[in-house]
This record gives sequence, structure tokens and C-alpha cells, in this order.
Amino acid sequence: MPPSPTAPMRAAVLVEPGRFDLQQVPRPEPGPGQVRIRLEGSGVCASNIPAFEGREWFQYPMPPGDLGHEGWGVVDAVGEGVEDVVVGDRVAALSFRAYAEYDLADADKLARLPAALDGQPFPGEALGCVMNIFRRADIRAGQTVAIVGVGFLGAALTQLAAQAGARVVGISRQASSLALARECGAAETIAMNDHWEIIEQVRQLTGGRFCERVIEATGKPWPLDLAGELTGEGGRLVIAGFHQDGLRQVNVQLWNWRGIDVVNAHERDPRVALDGLRRAVEAVADGRLRLAPLLTHRFPLARITDALNAVKDRPEGFTKCVVLMEEAA
Repeated sequence: MPPSPTAPMRAAVLVEPGRFDLQQVPRPEPGPGQVRIRLEGSGVCASNIPAFEGREWFQYPMPPGDLGHEGWGVVDAVGEGVEDVVVGDRVAALSFRAYAEYDLADADKLARLPAALDGQPFPGEALGCVMNIFRRADIRAGQTVAIVGVGFLGAALTQLAAQAGARVVGISRQASSLALARECGAAETIAMNDHWEIIEQVRQLTGGRFCERVIEATGKPWPLDLAGELTGEGGRLVIAGFHQDGLRQVNVQLWNWRGIDVVNAHERDPRVALDGLRRAVEAVADGRLRLAPLLTHRFPLARITDALNAVKDRPEGFTKCVVLMEEAA
């Protein structure tokens, strides 16, 4: 017998900056064209940080489960008109309130997870971003690719670029991030500390040509400036970092002189996001993209405040965390 529409669920509510409460709220019911997913977990995205820290354009408390958009789980109810998805399908979804035990998603915004991924966390939306960034970067064998910022995005892109036959230079602050870059296939790593020293090291590594591709994956002003300096003539600068905390000043004179292409690799078209999600499922299932070294921390839903603090503070060894719905995660 299906659960009552008033059956409760646990959901995390951001009640004020810096604090989530775990609340009992009604379980949502799928409308036409929707499915309900009994969530196993959700990735935690750095894009949550402005709301978590508090900005004037946010209102609190936020809706239950809000900010969670990297959920995966099992379909447990379908709405009217849904034919291609059935109860019991394990899926990753493009949904938006996944910090809860259940969430709703449009039936045409899902990717089925194959048996090869059973039991594995799968923050699908984030992995779809990786695949779309990689597509937009147009990385080819023999190129030198600098990746500025080796967090989750940077490390995943390092894997894909190295497998494509590129020579990857990983540039990051923490020793653990540089070690991760090497584990993911970087040929060289450089500590991100001194602007001009980094430029000189890359100049020497490339015989003065600099890089055919540079991916900025931090969302911060200085690394974006640095990324432009590392892009060679006719190269491509790919902005993968999420720049959401104010205006940026960039060296258009340099960009113009070198004749570089500048690509904003963020996607807003849901069809493109879904395509990236489905390609991510294939990449992880066939081993091209390894999640084990990328998902470094796990928290139960009851500790979601701790999870967001970890994303904000990035302790040594942190790459990405997920929240899991079971009590004893």
C-alpha cells in the first residue's frame, strides 16, 4: 500500500545562516509527469556557501530540503502520465530539494543508474557538470592542460584530460590536492602560492609556449587572473569555477593580444545538463571516471551543518562530501 500523502519525512531546513535544523515535514506527492525519489544521499556543492553564510538576497528559513541538487536514490512513486520510469528504478536526478529523505523530479530529468553502480554514492548533477566542462574544453591528445584548482571538479577533469592523452599540470594550494592531482593522472603539479613563480614554472615546462588549454576551477579572482596568464597564443581558457560573489576584473589586453578563446563552461539548459548527467553515468560505469578518490567525506543528514562547514573551510584532505539519509551514516 502506498504511503499516505501526509506521511512524514525528515528534511534539513536552513533556518538561518550557518544552521540547519532537521525537521519532520509532509512527504511530497508527485504531480503529472513527476516521480518521487526515496533519496539515498546528495552531494554537497560549494554553490550552497553564499546561502549558508548569509547574503542579503536570501530569505530564511528556506524550504525543506532546499539547496540540495545532487541527489540519487530509488523511485518510489510516479505521477500521472509517467511511462518510461517505474517504481524501483535507481536514478540520479536533476532536482532541487535533495537535503531530505524524499524529493520530486520531472520524469524526463533522470538518469538510470546501472547495476555496476549499485551501493555507490552518485552525486549526478555535479558529475554532469564535469562532463559538460570537459566537452566545452575540447581537450585533445598532445596538448598541455593546466588545471587551476584541484578540488572535485579539477580532479575529475584531470582524470578525463589525462585519459584523453593530454599532459596535465595540476595547480592547487594544499599538499593533499597536489597529491590527488598526481593520483588522477597529472604529469606535473605546482603549489599555488606565488603568482609570478607559477607563471615562470609553466613557461619552463612548456618551452615558453604556455598551455593550449587552461581550466580555472576555483571561482576566485586571483586564480582566474593566473589562468589567463597560463593560456598560450590561440589557446582556450575555460571558466569552470562558480563566480558568484561579485564582479571580476580581467586582463582583456592579454587575452586579446594572445588571441585566446574564453569559454564559460556553465550550462543553464536543462537538456544539456541531462545529457551531461547521462554521459557521467556511462563514464563512471565504464571506469573512465573514478569516484573513490574524489568523495572524501560522508555525513549523515543530521550533520548537514557540519558538511557545509567542511565545504566552506576545506580541511586538509577534503575534496567533496556527500550527505547520506540513513541514520547511522
